[in-house]
Amino acid sequence: MELFYKNYRTEVEYYPEDAIWYGRIEGISDLVNFQSDTKDEIEKEFHDAVDDYLDFCEEVGTEPKREYDGMSEVKIYPGLYKALADKAKKAGESFNEFIEKILSDYECRNTQATVGG
Repeated sequence: MELFYKNYRTEVEYYPEDAIWYGRIEGISDLVNFQSDTKDEIEKEFHDAVDDYLDFCEEVGTEPKREYDGMSEVKIYPGLYKALADKAKKAGESFNEFIEKILSDYECRNTQATVGG
């Protein structure tokens, strides 16, 4: 079961051997997990875990992490960087716009190939 709260996500699973519902906040470097004996309470436990995480980050003065915040750092060799920057300029786009377009096109082709078989 997938749940969302305040831009955080979790995949909740049931463990019959322990008779518990279990999840962890996805997309953050810290380990924040939660559990419940009942399915009806697991969403509340997830909300409490997110709220506790945000309170903790504020208390210690760190920025809370967000899953897929759109920020990425990719290191490429200078020759490729220059070639891509030149192509972006010729296309009238910023470097970031150009790279995002390339990656989006790649993802669309890859998804169609996977889905289409």
